Amino acid sequence: DLKGAIEMLIEQKRQKLSTVEKLDEHMDFASQLIFAQNRGDLTAENVNQCVLEMMIAAPDTLSVTLFFMLILIAEHPTVEEEMMREIETVVGKQELQS
Repeated sequence: DLKGAIEMLIEQKRQKLSTVEKLDEHMDFASQLIFAQNRGDLTAENVNQCVLEMMIAAPDTLSVTLFFMLILIAEHPTVEEEMMREIETVVGKQELQS
């Protein structure tokens, strides 16, 4: 079921890419995979597998990476202070947004 859903999502993305006026605004990892398939660098199965792995593995990998990053920051307060100064320099008085 998941494999079929991934195939449908990739096809929807492929159709969207074929109708947009500016590709720059729609380029992401899935788009790059689709174009690699169009060039013959990847098979449809390669694209499906990459997207599937990205969807399954990415949240777990991200959460573990963020966890260890936060532990390291907590263990090194001078690094945390440096990061906060850099954020304040870049953002200034603006409200942070995701």
